[in-house]
Amino acid sequence: MERITYQDIPNGMFENLRTIEDSIINSSLDRKLIELIRLRTAQKNGCAYCVDMHHKELKHLGETELRLSSLCVWEETPYFSERERATLNFTDILTKLDRKPILDDIFNSLLDFFTKEEVCFLTLAISQSNTWNRLMKTFEFTPGNYKVSD
Repeated sequence: MERITYQDIPNGMFENLRTIEDSIINSSLDRKLIELIRLRTAQKNGCAYCVDMHHKELKHLGETELRLSSLCVWEETPYFSERERATLNFTDILTKLDRKPILDDIFNSLLDFFTKEEVCFLTLAISQSNTWNRLMKTFEFTPGNYKVSD
């Protein structure tokens, strides 16, 4: 049972978050990469609702079962490109902050694949995904019911 339903959510709250989502989606970042970020943050945060949603979104975008099932152990697999690996590493670091600064080598590894503007959008995408995870874990939306829209 959901603790907080859609009807309980204050007017404007999700709409404002959707505005941020739109800016991320309309950036130059690849949609599949954004969804990998979202699924990875959901895995790290243990958000069942978001894992279900982003797994389905990635399947819809043509992601393979091998990569989907291996995302939780991405560091140990050869299935992800260097660009994706830099992104997933950054995702893991920003999702589980440890009170230390982001190291220059982590930041600079992103610049091998992304512009500074894209790094801004990566950071926002990771932060936004963490926000959604925290909302869904608090609200306890029921996993398994998400449907991908075309």
